[in-house]
Amino acid sequence: MTEDSKNNEHKSSISLGEKALGYIKYNQSSAAPDGYELWFNYASGLKPELNNQIKQMLSKSPRINQDQLDDLYNTYFCKNQIDDRMEEISSRVSFELNEVLEMVGNSLENAENYTESLDIFTSELADIEDKGSLKMMISSMAAATFEMAQKTKELEDNLVHSKEQITKLNKNIESIQAESMIDALTSIANRKKFDLTIHKEITYALDEDEPLCLIIADIDHFKSFNDNYGHQTGDQVLRLVASILSTNVKGRDLASRYGGEEFAIILPQTNLSNAAIVAEQIRKAVMNKELLKKSTGEKLGRITLSLGVAEFQTTDTIESLIARADKNLYAAKHGGRNQVKTDNNPPEIQISNQQVG
Repeated sequence: MTEDSKNNEHKSSISLGEKALGYIKYNQSSAAPDGYELWFNYASGLKPELNNQIKQMLSKSPRINQDQLDDLYNTYFCKNQIDDRMEEISSRVSFELNEVLEMVGNSLENAENYTESLDIFTSELADIEDKGSLKMMISSMAAATFEMAQKTKELEDNLVHSKEQITKLNKNIESIQAESMIDALTSIANRKKFDLTIHKEITYALDEDEPLCLIIADIDHFKSFNDNYGHQTGDQVLRLVASILSTNVKGRDLASRYGGEEFAIILPQTNLSNAAIVAEQIRKAVMNKELLKKSTGEKLGRITLSLGVAEFQTTDTIESLIARADKNLYAAKHGGRNQVKTDNNPPEIQISNQQVG
């Protein structure tokens, strides 16, 4: 690289860095390495999908809040890290399999050589005229047999080792796959896990003629809470809600972070009335928690949830089920918040495009 090229590259990186810092200041977001990496990539245009999503967000709101930025980072950068680890493990699995194939190939060659030695021994055995020659042939055949046994033992040991390595790698793959389904902030299922599970459970509900319900919950006035107490305290609230959701589901139920301050709970084999009971238990559990700021012990009051519950109908698609649960959530919001609305009792409301907190 020429000196001019180096200078141009330096100037370009400085310019992108300054733009990234400008975006951080404007959005009042974290200047930690994760945030800088996200905005640097946005400034450079290296990830078109990321840029398109950020532009869509900015078209709805002049600024992007920290929760949205965390979601973006988890989607576009944590995923890349997982993909890199998967690629590394795949390479190691391929290496182990190639080693096994090479060992098997060598074993087959050894077996062919041993068979050839047996054939020679058998054909020459008929021509033996004295005991000395017979002893020499037997000694030679015994040596060939011993060598074959040693190579067979070596093959077995190598195959056992390779099997152990491949088993470990498979466990690593399972661990990474499980990790890719967990929300990094709240440690419950993420949107990807939700999408996979809702598809599976709808299929099961149709095949087995079983009930299925969906709850979508949203933290009331969360943006104001974040503005008043900061994003770190807001993160603690998200973790608290996630923990309460986890303790109120069981079996095949799935509690997930749907996005931002929104959560979704899938309740297989559960009818609408029982799902409403679960939603009400969650609402009360959240409302009864008094928040304290860990660093100072300051009382921050209480938070509340609004929840919408929908029961799957045979005419539903995934999209229509989610839309109905979401409509019931908005009914709870417009009805005064801190309440549960279901398919049986949503008021007739006109929902505008304005976001409700």
